[in-house]
Amino acid sequence: MAVVQITVVPLGTGEPSLSAYVKQVLAVLDEHPEVKAHVGPNGTSLEGDLEELWPLLREMHEKPFAAGVQRVWTLLSVDDRRDRPLSIRGKLEAVGK
Repeated sequence: MAVVQITVVPLGTGEPSLSAYVKQVLAVLDEHPEVKAHVGPNGTSLEGDLEELWPLLREMHEKPFAAGVQRVWTLLSVDDRRDRPLSIRGKLEAVGK
């Protein structure tokens, strides 16, 4: 089980607001209800089997290109723990949140 944070930033859009692109990226999650996700102000955390998450992460990265963006910067943070179960909730509870 892994917890991944992804931030997808389309570059060179000509607009200061990126919310329309973010909505398109997040729409990918609607197609994958089996993946637990937590949307934050600067990124989205996903929980699941890492092998199943990789294609979803790629799909999220590709969304702005499909909308005509020529450059996309994506930041990934992967916590892949194999000694015990890992979850978004568990990580938050571990720090008292």
